[in-house]
Amino acid sequence: MPSVGLDNGVPTAARVYDVMLGGKDNYTVDQEVAAASLAVMPALKQIAIHNREMLHRVVRYVAAEEGVTQFLDLGSGLPTARNTHEVAQEVCSDARVVYVDIDPIVLAHGRAILANDDSTRVATADIREPQQVLDHPETRELIDFTQPVCVLLCGILHHLLDEEDPHGIVATLREAVAPGSFFFITNFTRLGDAPESVELEQVLLSQLGTGRVRAPEELARFFTDLELLNPGIVPLPLWRPDTPVTDATSIAARFMTGGLARKP
Repeated sequence: MPSVGLDNGVPTAARVYDVMLGGKDNYTVDQEVAAASLAVMPALKQIAIHNREMLHRVVRYVAAEEGVTQFLDLGSGLPTARNTHEVAQEVCSDARVVYVDIDPIVLAHGRAILANDDSTRVATADIREPQQVLDHPETRELIDFTQPVCVLLCGILHHLLDEEDPHGIVATLREAVAPGSFFFITNFTRLGDAPESVELEQVLLSQLGTGRVRAPEELARFFTDLELLNPGIVPLPLWRPDTPVTDATSIAARFMTGGLARKP
């Protein structure tokens, strides 16, 4: 088995997100990016938790209510508590999950955690090359694209610059999956009443090289030719919450929005 090359001198989105979630699989350089981001928007840690919690609700809904048993988790990040495969397999024991991330440390950790799980794979691939993701041996081994699949783009598209054509990437994925498939998308959202959303974008672009905060209409374009499920594209805590939302007006609640849609 080939070795995995790790570079602890360059920050990555997966490890910065790990910092936000209180993980330990990150380096000083990742912690520095997280600290600079938190200095601009202290709510980012809570936003990361909201993002993770919505992921759980979406996976549970798609598996339990829609009967989808295949999940392609793009830009999955480092394994943490309650991963996609754990949530899906609680509903359907034979659910199949492929995690995809460009950061090789994700593969290293995934190999250890999933060594005895035949229904879950980790692929090192670049979402900016969606056809390579679709054709990756790990993807092809588990995912049957003639049957519905849930494509998870949870907090990853805002790490693609406009010139990297994120809308074209989503379109390629949309064309590849069967009717009845689902797309779950979340993204940093530009808030007109919160100038720190612009400042945060500048920090992320300068220190991490990614971090595109998008206007609501830009997010809506990601769902082109898809059928949005209720309640539409909303702040993360407002998507079918398990418990009452006590504050829907804070930056922590509103800075990321997302939705779930079906391919007709």
